[in-house]
Amino acid sequence: MEQKEVLKFDAIVVGAGPSGVASAIVAARGGAKVLLIERSSFAGEKNMFGGAVFLSALKELLPNTWQSAPFERYILKHSWALLSDKTSCEVSYQSFDEPKSASVYRSKFDSWLVEEAKKEGVYFAPSTLVKSLISKNGHVVGVKTELEEIYANVVVLADGVNSILARDLGLRKEYEPKDMVLSVKETRKLPKSLIEQRFNLKENSKEGAAKNFLGGLAKENPPFGLGFLYTFEDTISIGLGVNLEDLNRFGYNPSDLLENLKKHPSVSAYLEGSELLEYSAHLIYEGGYKKLPKLCANGVLIVGDAAGFVNAVHFEGTNFAIISGMLAGETVLSAISAKDFSKKTLSIYKKKLNNSFILKDLKSYKNVMDNLYSRTNSLMNYYPKKAGEFFKIFTGASCKPKRGEFREFIKSFFSQRSLGEFFKDIWAFLSAIIGVLK
Repeated sequence: MEQKEVLKFDAIVVGAGPSGVASAIVAARGGAKVLLIERSSFAGEKNMFGGAVFLSALKELLPNTWQSAPFERYILKHSWALLSDKTSCEVSYQSFDEPKSASVYRSKFDSWLVEEAKKEGVYFAPSTLVKSLISKNGHVVGVKTELEEIYANVVVLADGVNSILARDLGLRKEYEPKDMVLSVKETRKLPKSLIEQRFNLKENSKEGAAKNFLGGLAKENPPFGLGFLYTFEDTISIGLGVNLEDLNRFGYNPSDLLENLKKHPSVSAYLEGSELLEYSAHLIYEGGYKKLPKLCANGVLIVGDAAGFVNAVHFEGTNFAIISGMLAGETVLSAISAKDFSKKTLSIYKKKLNNSFILKDLKSYKNVMDNLYSRTNSLMNYYPKKAGEFFKIFTGASCKPKRGEFREFIKSFFSQRSLGEFFKDIWAFLSAIIGVLK
């Protein structure tokens, strides 16, 4: 009887998102034989995010070819708005320097990344579902797909936020709703000329804009969430991220919250005349530094979303994914050189992460989201309303003494919000900042 050939690689990467592709590229570039497995028919088919990829990490990964990526628009304008029912208080920032991020479609961007990986010699296997990991004597030695077993010295888990493989291996616990955010998004068609007109972008340019919205989701019992809007060449994306625990607690439907945001006067003007092309949703883990999984074990590493590498305050995810993938790829090469794929050797990955901005930032921000979440009503409801009331007086001319109007405003501010609650809010915000500065 003919013996079946055993498939063996230096490394198998499960998941062809930015973190998985980055790890595959670095390992293959160093001479490793790498298999990149993706369950979808093509990379990016099921992936979703707000709309922008950070360029600094991409430049590190692909210094010579990053500019050939399928960028839609370079994000040069940013704004943050506090929304109440009938007001919007907005702070904006515009860069006249080199762009730091660009809007992309994940379906195009991830597929482009895979093509770059294939140029480096990475073997790509789409439409392949990894059902489980193969372990022998306490070491992960490969993966079992729907059709066959494939072996490797190291398996890199880049299979997304809800990594079942990491859970089954005991590297992470089940997530709690309060640590998860559901992001929902609409992609809407709008003529290129109208996008440039409405967002004050240069005509026939690659200039783009991003907007964030605090408040405007619900009049009563607002959930902890943030709205966003990104510009593409001839589409815009409008969406929000909302805490799962709040969705359960208040019984909200996320699509209803999105409709509330879209109907707000300061948002609806951007959407007028647009056509819905797509609705999508995605889970984001915000457990942070205190709830990171075990990042390595005998024969296995975890990268990107699967490792919980997200800085929710700054909307950072793609840069964490790419850099963590690169560090994992470097670790694979070190293990191959040492001919040792034990946890002891693969722990180099954790050391590399500790020396990078990834774990330094996650540690700095470890209390920020908890502090902000504890003041949900203040952030999402009370202060957006009061900001609107303040600027209504500041910009108005009611033919009444301003001194009296501002006194009434201050009186109203503290009659509806006790001094004790006010100081709790201030402390929550300051402790978040102090935590970062430590």
